Amino acid sequence: MKEEIIALLKQMVAIPSVNSTPGEKKIGEFIEGYIRSIPYFQKHPDYVFIRKLKNDPLERRNVIALIRGEKGSTDKTIICHGHTDTVGVEDFGDYEEAAFSMDRLLELFRNADLPQDVREDYESGEYLFGRGCCDMKGGDAVFLVMARHICERIEAFHGNLVLSFNPVEENQHTGIIEAIDVFEELQKTYGLRYILAINNDYICPMYPGDPVKYIYTGAVGKVLPCFYIKGMETHVGQCFNGFDASMVAAQLVDLIHLNPALCDAYNGEMTLPPSVLKCKDLKKQYNVQTIHEAFVYFNYFLHNASTQEVVQKMTTLAGQALARVGDKMNARYKSYQELTGKAYEPKVYETEVLTYGELFDRVKENYDGDLQKKLDEETERLRGAGTDSREISMEITRLLTELSGIRHPVIVFFFAAPYCPHNTLKHEIPEEEACYRKLAEIAAEFGKQSNETYELNQFFPSLTDSSYLKIDDSDQSIACLKRNFAQYDKLYAVPLERMKKLNIPAVNFGCWGKDAHRWTERVHVPYSFEVLPRLITYTFEKLFHEEVVL
Repeated sequence: MKEEIIALLKQMVAIPSVNSTPGEKKIGEFIEGYIRSIPYFQKHPDYVFIRKLKNDPLERRNVIALIRGEKGSTDKTIICHGHTDTVGVEDFGDYEEAAFSMDRLLELFRNADLPQDVREDYESGEYLFGRGCCDMKGGDAVFLVMARHICERIEAFHGNLVLSFNPVEENQHTGIIEAIDVFEELQKTYGLRYILAINNDYICPMYPGDPVKYIYTGAVGKVLPCFYIKGMETHVGQCFNGFDASMVAAQLVDLIHLNPALCDAYNGEMTLPPSVLKCKDLKKQYNVQTIHEAFVYFNYFLHNASTQEVVQKMTTLAGQALARVGDKMNARYKSYQELTGKAYEPKVYETEVLTYGELFDRVKENYDGDLQKKLDEETERLRGAGTDSREISMEITRLLTELSGIRHPVIVFFFAAPYCPHNTLKHEIPEEEACYRKLAEIAAEFGKQSNETYELNQFFPSLTDSSYLKIDDSDQSIACLKRNFAQYDKLYAVPLERMKKLNIPAVNFGCWGKDAHRWTERVHVPYSFEVLPRLITYTFEKLFHEEVVL
């Protein structure tokens, strides 16, 4: 099976399916062709489901297939899913042209100036290189070859598998989101009961020399807290008469960026702190007017916190940022007046922090006309101009602020895309605890057989499509998100309630490799293409053949 997986992987890597390029369509067509070449699907062509993404100019598609075991009858079903897109290859530098040729990279790297750890891995002969080999075409190839072998002995297979290969994971997760329609359709049509979803996204060592293979029983969540800042403009010749929005932005970055106090914990596992992803003023050209508008947003990982908690923390810090700027400006104004021998009179600043929901309600109360229609029209205009989704949310918030008539400094807090729900197998929920215990048992038993050390962690630390198969957020948390998400229905209409109803335990096994999203990306062949398929097969046997309540 190993050589078959490697051969398929090389074919898949050779298709440059970089996110948001035509290659995403091509890799989907390739996978469809591979699946349809399997005799089982030639016999059951109606078990292959191709769904083009809605309103997608690149014509990307979800490729989904159903395998129904013929040894006995059961409704137990496991979803095996993986993403088919990759990040770009600009990081390869001189090797960019060979980034999608695994054999060529091996030749070029023979005499390349590689980092020491990469050189050691190269010399071991146990690694293959190339964009996407680890993240995550290796995992896709494992699923595809396993599917072919299972179909060859379908009469001996007990259980149902749904294979799902999805584009657009590296940014908006559109593929898996729209795949929900198919999962529900299959569930209803064939009477399936989803007991588990296995993602095969890459896993990696936690530290140099780490031999542990990690199984993740959930996915880290993410929100994108955004701040539209409106200050007060002034001429630079009267610089103390304004309220500089860029100073407010700087204070927000100082208060939030990499702040460990904002890490979110669940059952002993901690997220990374928030990171600033965008910080800019909104001046379009040079002039001698001070900056009176700015826009800042952050990556914010979640394990357990509700969106209400995020809103409370972010708005509190926004108020602190405004207060800091007021204090700094007065302190510097006082020093300047003393320097010039002039009287000092403290400046009093009226400031305010609003959430998007609060701002919308305020404007709607006094707006003469259909406010939502106006916002929808502006959204479509901006979308038609190719404006980034986050910028559209900001412009809508900016428009609402203008319509509100607010003239004093204000920060408006809102959410923007993407929103990645957090999930894990909750120990306080008996059914999920039982599933966790069974996976721990499988890992321990198989670890002894394979001489591997496995460790279960609760959250896959990188963003993953697994976020959209199980949602731990409460209904109240989801409602808070939608209320404060600028144009949610137009910009990120994720069917959260339906996903929450599916509630599929979402775990990650994964190929073992290193340096995903780097030019030295590589996958470890012995584990990924020999041990991993056996682990997945063992999991199928344990969950389908044994009377386990999941």
